[in-house]
Amino acid sequence: MTGRDGRAAATTAGDRHRIAGRAVAVSPHLDDAVFSAGGTLAALVAAGWTVRVVTCFTATVPDPPAFALACQLDKGLPADVDYMALRRAEDRTACAVLGVRPVHLPLAEAPHRGYADADALFAGVRRGDPAVEMLAPALRAYLADADLVLAPQALGDHVDHQIVAETVAGIAADAFWWRDVPYVARRPAATPWRCVPAGVEVAVDIADHLVTKVDAAGRYRSQLAYQFGDAGAAVSLRDLAVAEATRLDVAGAVEALRGPTTDRLPLGGRSVPGAAVGPP
Repeated sequence: MTGRDGRAAATTAGDRHRIAGRAVAVSPHLDDAVFSAGGTLAALVAAGWTVRVVTCFTATVPDPPAFALACQLDKGLPADVDYMALRRAEDRTACAVLGVRPVHLPLAEAPHRGYADADALFAGVRRGDPAVEMLAPALRAYLADADLVLAPQALGDHVDHQIVAETVAGIAADAFWWRDVPYVARRPAATPWRCVPAGVEVAVDIADHLVTKVDAAGRYRSQLAYQFGDAGAAVSLRDLAVAEATRLDVAGAVEALRGPTTDRLPLGGRSVPGAAVGPP
C-alpha cells in the first residue's frame, strides 16, 4: 500500500486501529477543531498517535476593513489589540491541553477577503476568492504523510468551512468529517456540504476525554461568550455530546464523524446501524 505521497505506507488500512500513526485535523479557524472534534483528538493522543491541528485562516491583517474590525469589537476587544495574534496564542494553549501540535497557515479570514458583512459569510464562496487557489498548496505537505485526516462537514455554510471542506475532499478522499460546533447545536439536522463523500456515520466514544475537551475549549476565551452564550462552553459541549449519543441511539457521550469505513478509524468507533449516508 502506498501513501498519498507515493511512498510505502507504514501500515495497512486494517492495521490503523491497532498501531499509532499520524493524524491531521484541518481546522478552518482557531477553535473549530477543538470545539467540534476535541474529544476525538484527545482520544487519539491517548492512543499514542501524533496529532497536528492545521488551522487555515490565521493571518494578522494590518488595517482591517470595517466588518473585520467589527468581528473583533463584538467580542469585547478594543481596536488596538492584534486579534489574530491573541487567537493564535489561545490556540497554542488549547492544543497544549489536548497534547496536539498546532500549525497556523498564513491565510486571512473571510472578512479580510471581501466578505463585507455577516450575510456574505453564509451566502456562498465569492468568485475570485484567492483562498480557493491558495489553500490546497498550503495543505498538501501536511496531509501527504497523514494516516488519518479529519476535517469539517461545513454544516453551518460558512464560506471558510466550505473552502476547507472542498480542498480536503480534493486531497484526502478517505478523510473523516466532523459535525461543526457550534452550528450543529443550532441545526442538529443540518446536512454536510456537497463535497463531503458518501460513507458511514461513526459514533466516537469521548466519555473519558470530555473533561479534557472542555478544558481545551475553555482556552479560547475571546470566543466563548459569542459562540456559546449564557449556557457557556462546558455545559454546551457536554450537552451536545449526550445529544449526539441520543441521536445515534448509542450510550454515553460521543462525537459523530462521517467517513469511509470504521476500520480506518483507530478508536474503536462504532458504525451506527442504518447510518450509511450519501451526498445531501
